[in-house]
Formats: sequence, structure tokens, C-alpha cells
Amino acid sequence: MSNIAISAAHLAKMYRIGQGRKTNYATLRDRLGTLLTSPLQKMSSLTRSSSNGSQREQPKGNVNVDYIWALNDVSFDINHGEIVGIIGRNGAGKSTLLKVLSRITEPTRGRAEIYGRVASLLEVGTGFHPELTGRENVFLNGAILGMRKTEIAGKFDEIVEFAEIEKFIDTPVKFYSSGMYVRLAFAVAAHLEPEILIVDEVLAVGDSRFQKKCLNKMQDVGREGRTVLFVSHSMQAITRMCERTILLDSGNVLDDGPSHRVISSYLGAGQGTTAERVWDDPTTAPSGEVARLRAVRVRSEDGHITEAIDIRKAVHIEMEYEVLKPGSLLLPHYSVRNEEGIKVFMSLDNDPQWRRRPRSPGYYISSVRIPGNFLSEGALFVEATAITMEPVVPQFLEREAVAFQVIDSLDGDTARGDWAGNMDGVVRPIFNWETKFQPRDH
Repeated sequence: MSNIAISAAHLAKMYRIGQGRKTNYATLRDRLGTLLTSPLQKMSSLTRSSSNGSQREQPKGNVNVDYIWALNDVSFDINHGEIVGIIGRNGAGKSTLLKVLSRITEPTRGRAEIYGRVASLLEVGTGFHPELTGRENVFLNGAILGMRKTEIAGKFDEIVEFAEIEKFIDTPVKFYSSGMYVRLAFAVAAHLEPEILIVDEVLAVGDSRFQKKCLNKMQDVGREGRTVLFVSHSMQAITRMCERTILLDSGNVLDDGPSHRVISSYLGAGQGTTAERVWDDPTTAPSGEVARLRAVRVRSEDGHITEAIDIRKAVHIEMEYEVLKPGSLLLPHYSVRNEEGIKVFMSLDNDPQWRRRPRSPGYYISSVRIPGNFLSEGALFVEATAITMEPVVPQFLEREAVAFQVIDSLDGDTARGDWAGNMDGVVRPIFNWETKFQPRDH
């Protein structure tokens, strides 16, 4: 029996843009919800919608029309139980892909095969009928997923408790704030036991505490053998949630593989940065008259070259270089920047064995150890440089020579403790706190 949950084969979606009239299509939830509130009115509106829709497919007159491929030849397979991230810049095709997989829109060509019941949480404002109460929308969504009323009722209290909207459950959702709406929508999608859960970047609306609840719930869904497809602009959320990530660019799959590698590729797009950079050809290696760079590497504490570093573990950055002439005082050093281009720190070679000592010609490896619980989470880019002293003469400088990803933990033993929100700052040290208590006099 196949273990595939989602199979996309050569998916493509073309949109027509221009000066034609905008067409608004009702979703299935909209139609069913309005059908419940006003059957006769809805029957006539459905008839009008069908006829108008067919007429709009044949625009008359001279209309300036352009076409854009939101997806173009997208193929991948996702197995049951996988939690897969989808990343890419704005306009890369992420939301279009989710809409195709959720059956909200049809592909222009190609096919998507879904094996299992799908629950989707895409953008705020979709999924619920605004005139229905929270309670009615829960049962409507369950019915659309094919669940019996008794099954939905058995999950109802758990959904309401998770969403934290007990006081408003019998209020029409059109009066909900965006945060309330998202909390209930996620609770419904995650608790009605879909085999496949598709989530877009809507969790950014919620507060940090609720975001942590959602991330934990999605991890629980994956551990139960169900499939999660998660779109986010938060690389931290992707690395915490997903072992595998798919990178989209201009409607194409640019990369598909381990999250830390794909994210490094995404953040350093066009820069060729990895955890190891080697210059085998001396004629093309960065070089001055005295020293030539041969390699830069990122190593874990156990010596393996790696692009992913646990925030709690130490990381080693090593520089391999060749001294070409004797008699010079050489000063290798690193500058480390984050994905925003901010310099996190600069580190100079202060090894007492070589400080103020001329180096003989030959090969050297200089390494610096950065302790755990020091760097902040995210992608970091390493600039490798060496100068000679007295006088100061640059020998080589290689910007973004290597890159690595610092991955945070939700285990509660890092500097963030039980806090699930953002932690600003270029470093993330863990300090010892001391609290003294004095009871109040009675």
C-alpha cells in the first residue's frame, strides 16, 4: 500500500490579468452556509452565479489581457506523517499551490492527487460563513469534512477550549476580531481529525502564546501519523516544525530537502553559501602576496561539517590558508552577520602561540569555537579575512564564505525558557538569574 498523502505532478496555474471585470467566486463553505440561512434566496443566487460565470469566460470587446504563471511544472510527493514546510518570497506561488491542493482552484495543467481528508486554514476571512455563529461554523466545517454530527459534538468542547472563545461561541463570526477568528479556525482544522492539514501564514495574527499552542498541536498531528503542509515566512517556525522544506521561486520548485539546507539556500540565494567552501585551484583562490585562502568550514562540536546547529551546542568555524612568504605577522579573523545584514560579532585570532610571531611558509588551519546558548536563532553568514600587520595589508577577504542555521528548541532549556514569541537581539546568551523572596508581614 502506498504511503503517499499528496502527489503533485507537473502542476501549473495560469492567471489572466488585465482590464476585464473582476470575478468573485463563492467558496463551497459560502454556498452551503448561505443555503442554511436562506434556502430560497440561495437557490436563485446559485443559478445566477452559474450563468454569469459562464458568460464571463467569454469576454467581449477589446480588453487588454496579460497572463502570469503562478505555478509552473511543480512536482513533489509527500508521505503520510510528514510535516513539510513551504517557503519562498512574496509571489513565489505558495498560496496558489495551497489553493490548488485544497481544491479551491483548479490547475491549468498537471494534476494533484490527495489521499485523505483535508482541512485547510489559508487566509483570514475564508473557511467560515460570517452570518453563522462560531458553533454553527464548527458543525458546518465538520459536515464538509464528511464527519457525522455525533463525531463533531464529541470534539466540540475540546475545540472551544483550545480556541479560548467560550463567551463568543454563539456569536456570529462576522463580529469576531481577526485573532478570535484565527483561533477558532485553527482549532476546527486541527481537531476534526483530518488526515492532511494545510496551514498558510495565518498564525501570525495570533499572539505568541497561541502561536506556540498551534505549533505544538501541528507537531502532535504529525506524530499521530497525519500530514501537515505549513507555509510560513518565519524560518524559525519552519526549522522547529519541519524536517523537510520545499522552496518555491517564480512558480517553480527551486529546492526540496532537509529544512536547514533549503533555508540556507533560500536566505543566501545567489551567493553560493554552504557550510563548506573550498578553493582547490590556487589561481582562483582569494589571495595576497603573503597568504592565500584555501577553505572555510562550519563544524559541529563532534567535528562534522554541518549547516544546522542546535542553539544549545557549540559551533566551530575553521579557516584553512597557506602562507606564501616568511617574515610577516598574520591576523586571520571572522565577521559574522545575520540574514538582515547586521554584524553579530567580529572575532580575531588571538592564539598566544602565534600572536606577534612571524609565520613560516606552509599550510595552517585556524579555528574558533563559539559556545552554545550564545548565538540567536536564524541564518548566519561568515566573512573570512586575513591581514598582515606592521604595516596593515589585506591579504584576502571572502564575504559570505559559508553560512549556517542556528535552530532553536522548544524544550524549555534554552534562554527562551517557556517563552514562544520572538526574542530580539543579535545574540542569545543564557544568564543565571537569582530571585530573593521576602514574605509580607502580617
